Amino acid sequence: MGQRLCQRCKTPLTYRYLWAIGNGIEKIAPGTVVGDRYRVIAPQIWLDTRPNRPPEAPEEIPENLLAYLKLFAYRLHTPTIYSFTVWESTGVLLLENAPIDSSGKLFPAIASLLPTATAVRQVYWLWQLLDLWVPLKELGVATSLLIPDNIRIEGWRVRLRALYLDNEETAPPQLGDLAALWQSWATGYRETIQQPLQQISEAMQAVEINAPPEKIQAIALQLNQLLLERAATLPLRLNIASATSTGPRRSLNEDYCYPHPNARSSSESDALASHLAIVCDGVGGHAGGEVASQMAVRSLQIQLRALLNEISEQTELSSPQVVAEQLEALIRIANNLIANQNDEQEREARDRMGTTLVMALQLPQMLQTEDGQGNSHELYLGHLGDSRAYWITPRYCHLLTVDDDVAVREVRNGRNLHREALRRMDGGVLTQAVGTRVGDYIYPTLQRFILEEDGVLLLCSDGLSDKDRVEQYWETVFQPLFKDRATLDEIAQRWVDLANEKSGHDNVSVVLMHCQVTPEQPRLFDPSRVVAEEKTAEPTETELSESARALLYDTAEAPRQAEIPKTPTPGKSNYWMQVLTLLLAMLVVGVGSTIVWQLLSPESFNRFWQRYPAPEETTPEQ
Repeated sequence: MGQRLCQRCKTPLTYRYLWAIGNGIEKIAPGTVVGDRYRVIAPQIWLDTRPNRPPEAPEEIPENLLAYLKLFAYRLHTPTIYSFTVWESTGVLLLENAPIDSSGKLFPAIASLLPTATAVRQVYWLWQLLDLWVPLKELGVATSLLIPDNIRIEGWRVRLRALYLDNEETAPPQLGDLAALWQSWATGYRETIQQPLQQISEAMQAVEINAPPEKIQAIALQLNQLLLERAATLPLRLNIASATSTGPRRSLNEDYCYPHPNARSSSESDALASHLAIVCDGVGGHAGGEVASQMAVRSLQIQLRALLNEISEQTELSSPQVVAEQLEALIRIANNLIANQNDEQEREARDRMGTTLVMALQLPQMLQTEDGQGNSHELYLGHLGDSRAYWITPRYCHLLTVDDDVAVREVRNGRNLHREALRRMDGGVLTQAVGTRVGDYIYPTLQRFILEEDGVLLLCSDGLSDKDRVEQYWETVFQPLFKDRATLDEIAQRWVDLANEKSGHDNVSVVLMHCQVTPEQPRLFDPSRVVAEEKTAEPTETELSESARALLYDTAEAPRQAEIPKTPTPGKSNYWMQVLTLLLAMLVVGVGSTIVWQLLSPESFNRFWQRYPAPEETTPEQ
């Protein structure tokens, strides 16, 4: 107990704390062992002393507990069922993913932290509660949001200790009840948000029991406006790094990411390069996965550049729902490019190429602030498959995504507990990926977060995330970065090296987005880093393998010509040749992006060109 590493193999030890629910169990003395397995740490906090053994699962899940399973997609905020046991003839429900820290203590209740939180964090917590209202109400557990002691806080994140069934017959919960709870906290709100929150609470109390969803959506837009206004007052600095590896046991890298470590942006001012991160893990035989992952990344690259151009011209904020719909449409377009290629090449079933996708876009919507204009600090995640996203700070590591696999499908359908579903032979099989079917039959997950604290967003393929490597080693790997002893590029490479060392069975790709909202601190000049950078050769973008080129372009490899010995050229001639090549490449990219922009967003394209006057017609002098 208390050791962080195994004394034999130095692997991080698992401490799985559970929240126990049952009549009278809060009176069980600490130190008691229940069922020869669970040690009581504190009232209702139990430790699984045998975490490597599968927990017991019932043959059938009680109907009154199905909400825990069906809300699995909201596991950032809700616990899920771990197992059941018995204490002196009393049935006990054990919940994992409960708001318990690494030392076995409950995270603080929201009311205790509100008075010391920043204005943006206060509004962010309330926004999460309102966002949970509809899904919890539909499953009959909205009461969970009305019990102050049930609402716990871990940094930016709202977490529920347990789910409580609504009493629909005598006192069905209403949105006004949530508003009343918010008003009970009003004395702790920052002065800048007290009046707007009062108005929003009054609007919530005016909503009838059976009000249409549009009324709740209108209130959500008001709260979102306040949230973004407060977030825009913060600075925001973004830095992105990536690394990828074929792995020691593979001959072909079917992963692809943006930005790619072997390619650099042609312009320091390229908004896309500083706001976008993508990881794709290709699937499909005969180099199909390699093609699919690159097609997906490059298609999204072009489309998202057009979207950012459109966002930069707009004068009003786009709502989270509108942005999510736009991003979903772009993912479907990328999907259909790959699906069409599968159809043209008559690929069927498992031979159809596809790719997982995890994508992060910091959407730089601009708001007017007292100091000028500020970034809205919105971070959107798009996700399909089992590539993952994590948010990591010096204090915690949060898994943001939920895998699209058979195990998760069984849980969300209420048929299995998650630990039980993972034991299935097909538990890890993907239920959807980009390109394997037409866009009407894929369901990307879109999420919106607010960047209001310093941290690192980590995107990775399953070559790293398998066996919970990120959860085990995040503190060790990221500590040098948080103490300014390593660069972001070095940390990205360390993750790849770790994956190759600990498993090495698969390709691995990592993209890191370092987000900082605190004022920049001056740093001492380090000449060793300058020397290291000067010695690093300028990389070039990764090319497709020969088999992948043949698959993508449906052509056989052309016969190679005999190599002509190269003669050295003067330095000045070589310099101008590089400049000419760069200008030509920029011209090709610009023309291609313009064509795609016109096809994907004709309204934005036309608005852009209408700003320039048409040339005046002239008649030749007589």
